[in-house]
Amino acid sequence: MSPASRRPRSTARDIERYGALFAERTKVMKSSAMRDLMALTERDDVISLAGGLPDTSTFPPDSYASLMSEVAARSCARALQYGPTEGLTAVKRCIAEVMRAEGMEADEDELLVTTGGQQVIDLVCKTLLDPGDVVVCEAPTYPGAVPTFSTYQADVVQVTMDRDGMRTHELEATLDELERSGHRPKFIYTVPNFHNPAGVTLSLERRHELLRIVSERELLVLEDNPYGLLRYEGGALPTLRSLDEDFIIYAGTFSKILSPGVRLGWTCAPAPVLAKMNLGKQASDLCSSSISQYFVSAYFESGPWEDYVRSLIEIYRRRRDVMLDTLAEHFPREAQWTHPEGGLFIWVTLPDYIDTTDLLARALEEHVAFVPGRAAFVDGRGGSAMRLNFSGVGEGEIREGIRRIGEVVREQVALYGTLTGTTTRAARSDPQPAEQAGLPPGEPEPPSADVANVLQLRRKRA
Repeated sequence: MSPASRRPRSTARDIERYGALFAERTKVMKSSAMRDLMALTERDDVISLAGGLPDTSTFPPDSYASLMSEVAARSCARALQYGPTEGLTAVKRCIAEVMRAEGMEADEDELLVTTGGQQVIDLVCKTLLDPGDVVVCEAPTYPGAVPTFSTYQADVVQVTMDRDGMRTHELEATLDELERSGHRPKFIYTVPNFHNPAGVTLSLERRHELLRIVSERELLVLEDNPYGLLRYEGGALPTLRSLDEDFIIYAGTFSKILSPGVRLGWTCAPAPVLAKMNLGKQASDLCSSSISQYFVSAYFESGPWEDYVRSLIEIYRRRRDVMLDTLAEHFPREAQWTHPEGGLFIWVTLPDYIDTTDLLARALEEHVAFVPGRAAFVDGRGGSAMRLNFSGVGEGEIREGIRRIGEVVREQVALYGTLTGTTTRAARSDPQPAEQAGLPPGEPEPPSADVANVLQLRRKRA
C-alpha cells in the first residue's frame, strides 16, 4: 500500500466510535504535567526548568561502560532473564545500605523492588483504593501523584503547607471532619524531605505529631523520599519510618542518587500490605528489569556509592544558589519563593492576577519552560505558582532561563499596572534584606488556603 493510499490516523471524531468500550475510570484520568513537558527537554532551543531531572551527564561514561562490561562478563544470561517479582537479593542488599545511610534498618523480606518510585505510588493505590476512597495529601503535592490518584478514582483531600511542611493541626481537623461525615482515609501521602514541588521540609516536631495522629487513628502513611540524601545545608532529620515502622509505607528510588534511566525504586511496608503489593506488581510487569538490577549491584560493588552522591550535592548546591540569586535579580518584588535545604525544586508564587498556565505559553515563546502550579493541586488552586527545577541544566542556562521568565513576569506585572492604574514595583537588582524577604524565624505564618500565600521565605540565599 502506497503512503498516499493509507487511511489517515484516527481523529477525535473517530475515537468517539470506541467511547462505549472505555472503562469508567478513563473519564477521570489526567495527564502528568511533567510528561506533557518532557518533549521540550529534547529541544536544543528550549531551556527546561520544568522536569525533575537529575544531571545524568555527571555519571562518568567510562564507569558506565566498565560496569556494563562487568555485567555482560559475569551475569549476562541472568541479566537477560526474568527475575523474581520482589527483586534480586543483591539489589535488596544495596537498598538496605542506602536506607541505613538515612537511619533505617530493613530486612530483605521487607523490601519490594519496583520500576521506579512512581510504581510504588501506583501499587499502593492499586492495593488500597476502591473508587471514592479518600486519600489525604499536602497542598501542593507531587504532580506525578495526581494522575495516579485520579486513575484509581480517589477522593483527594489536600492539607495546606507552610515552611515547616504539612500543617498537622489542620490535618487533625481535616481527619475529624472526614470522620464526622463517615469517611476514613485509606492513607496519607507525604513528601517530607525537600518537598516536590514546594521545596520545604517537614519539621521534626511535625514528624512526631504526624506519627501521633496516625498511630491514634491507625492510618497508613505513604512516605515518598526520593531526595532525602540530597541535603545542601542544615542537619538531617529522621525519616518517618525510622521513627515508627507500624504505619509507614516507605518509597525510595535510585533515580536521584544514581540514574532515573535504570527505573528502579523500592518500597518497605508492613508485611500484609507488602504481600498485596507484590501480587499487584506481578499483574503489572512480572518483575523489574533484571539488567538494571545487575547494573545497580555492580555499581555498588565497584566502590563507595556515597562519593557520587557527594559530587551531586556539590553540583546541585551551586545550581540552587545560582537560581536563588538570579530570582532575586530578575523577578519583581511581588514574587515570593522558597529556599530549599535540599532536593531539586524551588516553588515560586507570583501575584494572584498572573495565571502561570497562561504564562507558560508566553514563556515558551521565549524558549524556556517551567511547571505551572495547578498541576500540584486537585481543586484548581496554584494558578499563580510555578515549580522550577535547578538540577537538570547548567548554571549558565539557569541564569538565562530565569532571566527570560523574569522578563515575561515583569511584562505581566506592568500590564496589570497599566490596566488598573496601580503603581507596581520594578524588579530588584540589589539583595533584599533577609528580614524583609519573608517571615522571620519562629513567627507564625498568616492564615492561608494555599501554600502560594504561605511560603514567603527569604529571597536571597544565606
